[in-house]
Amino acid sequence: MLEKLEKYIKENQEFVANTLDDVENFRIKYLGKKGIVNDLFEDFKNVPRENKKEVGQKLNELKTLIQNKINEFKSVFEESTTTKTGIDLSSPGEPFKTGTRHPLSIVRNEIIDIFNRIGFTISEGPEIEDDWHVFSALNFPDEHPARDMQDTFFIDNIERILLRTHTSSVQVRIMENSKPPIRTISPGRVFRNEAISARAHCIFHQVEGLYIDENVSFADLKQTLMFFAKEMFGENTKIRLRPSYFPFTEPSAEMDVACNICGGKGCNVCKYSGWLEILGCGMVDPNVLDNCGIDSKKYTGFAFGMGIERIAMLKYGINDLRLYFENDVRFLNQFKASL
Repeated sequence: MLEKLEKYIKENQEFVANTLDDVENFRIKYLGKKGIVNDLFEDFKNVPRENKKEVGQKLNELKTLIQNKINEFKSVFEESTTTKTGIDLSSPGEPFKTGTRHPLSIVRNEIIDIFNRIGFTISEGPEIEDDWHVFSALNFPDEHPARDMQDTFFIDNIERILLRTHTSSVQVRIMENSKPPIRTISPGRVFRNEAISARAHCIFHQVEGLYIDENVSFADLKQTLMFFAKEMFGENTKIRLRPSYFPFTEPSAEMDVACNICGGKGCNVCKYSGWLEILGCGMVDPNVLDNCGIDSKKYTGFAFGMGIERIAMLKYGINDLRLYFENDVRFLNQFKASL
């Protein structure tokens, strides 16, 4: 016991700290609940009676030495930081403002979460695509207006390389490389050669969904979209499906949600109709399945696509698409609560 105490006394006499962290680690090592001093006091119970006085004195000497070392180095470091800088560097820092999430990111994440809860996976693909994945595989005729330079940004008109106009191109890649059942959503940025206004932009964001399996029906599509609308906009949300046409779905429909910006009374966003179109949908055309190597006689499926900007407009009551791209801090700060 005496040998141990002599060893620890020597260690303490030679101890040098370079930082306050060194001092704290030293304190824990010797004076912590599981430290050396506590262990020594436990061992002291087993010291023979005739040696207790000598060992006790050494033990107290060690404890006093440790405490003096800690106090000495603490005072040196605390005085040093205050004197050199004029401030106490150990005090808490000044608070700083945190950033905010962009409303499109908030809505995108919420859409993904809703569809994740009913088994949809996330798929992503390139923004620069070829004609096959953007148009041909999806049943677009050669003369379709969407292929025209007025609607599509072509990078190489000869090789037909372009900026994707929808994330359906990702769905084509998934169908080419996967076997049913397929249940996936494809969020991403898309590009169209359109005039910029309160209701349109040349860059926007989409989430497209695809479900392929045996015996998939339009009723499955309707129930999926009803679930999404109620989860996104509230239990009392009203929707309507209108017949439409898309080359890659048959039958096709457009889904409207009652405009909550004007309460259904009519405004510039809903074109004074009281309804706002938020997505297109339909049953996947058998030609598309065959183009992607899926047996259209065995499998059916549905697809849908929505603009994230339009959903965010409804959710937050925003009446101008251009606000999303202007990076006005006054606009973005409104979404702090959604971090």
